Amino acid sequence: MASESTAHPRRERRLRLLLIIVGVLLAIRIILPYVLLRLVNDRLAELPGYHGHIDDLDLALIRGAYRIEALVIDQVDSVTQERTPFVAADAIDLSVEWKALLHGAVVGELVVEHPSLVFTKDAVEPAAVQQDTTTFSDLLNDLLPIRVNRVEIHEGILGFRDPTSNPVVDIQMDRIELLALNLRNKYDEGEVLPSTVRLDANVYGGTMALRMKLNPLAEAPTFDLNAELKGLELKALNSFMQAYGKFDVNQGNMGLYTEMAAKDGGFAGYVKPIIKDLDVVGREDRKDNTLRKLWEAVVGGVGGVFKNPKAEQVATKVRFQGRMDGPRTNVLYAVVDLVRNAFIQALQPAVDRQIDLSSVEAPEAPQEGFIDRLFKGTEKK
Repeated sequence: MASESTAHPRRERRLRLLLIIVGVLLAIRIILPYVLLRLVNDRLAELPGYHGHIDDLDLALIRGAYRIEALVIDQVDSVTQERTPFVAADAIDLSVEWKALLHGAVVGELVVEHPSLVFTKDAVEPAAVQQDTTTFSDLLNDLLPIRVNRVEIHEGILGFRDPTSNPVVDIQMDRIELLALNLRNKYDEGEVLPSTVRLDANVYGGTMALRMKLNPLAEAPTFDLNAELKGLELKALNSFMQAYGKFDVNQGNMGLYTEMAAKDGGFAGYVKPIIKDLDVVGREDRKDNTLRKLWEAVVGGVGGVFKNPKAEQVATKVRFQGRMDGPRTNVLYAVVDLVRNAFIQALQPAVDRQIDLSSVEAPEAPQEGFIDRLFKGTEKK
């Protein structure tokens, strides 16, 4: 009987201890999000030259994740204290990538919903006030305590704004969808370019597609990139062209095709812009002043001279090759390609599939004369 009476209080003490532990864990689970919310907002408030805030922070312990709601970071003018939108996101979700745990790595998956990044041309400030001692990489290290291996971005916006120009420039690409995989090289480590980036977006009636393979852990930038922009309506960029080029267009659409590769500090690639149905001077320009009309006539005349009569397009191909510490673009070759496209052959509106990592190490081609280069590729015609 004595042993039974002694065992009963022991079970009660164990039960009370278990209940206390569960209660403490529940209390920590309830309080911790509010504590973290306060810490994150304090960290954002300490950013010199910026003002940041988040509305809420949720924890999901079972899947090893936390979620930031309504992140806003504004640039603050140090003289006027005026705020300018810089970074925003409806939600940021960071979770442990369970697949990587099987490979012995603690890395995370990052999903960002409806983010926006707007670059604004800075107003002139005293040089002494412009010094910034805290970088955004430090902030990211605080907000993302584990290394990110997979990134998803949904419905993003990337913009540029210049409130000091006339007219005000406010342009953007939207509906950005991005998927980046294996950024920490935890799978297929024997591959030269184990990581991949895929980006798609809308740009003023056109579409942009970027595909990239890279090694983000390499000492020197190592990647192979292809990108193309199709169907961009130039009229939608009139504020940009009026502010910086002093002309506008009545119609026209543009495509842009590029390839670039880099390794061991060197790089090679090209950019190929193609403009179709370009019209700079028209009835819409009757109210322009004389100098404006004259300048637009010059721009339109240049476009007319360098237009391929069969393809009805203006195009050129700018090649570049060199080292990261001293990039050079052959301007003369770009002009020659422009002339050759206008009078002899039209550039095809597509990525040429000519650039990869082997292009970076390829020896320089023999020097060609102007006439040889101008008529290159016309023998078959």
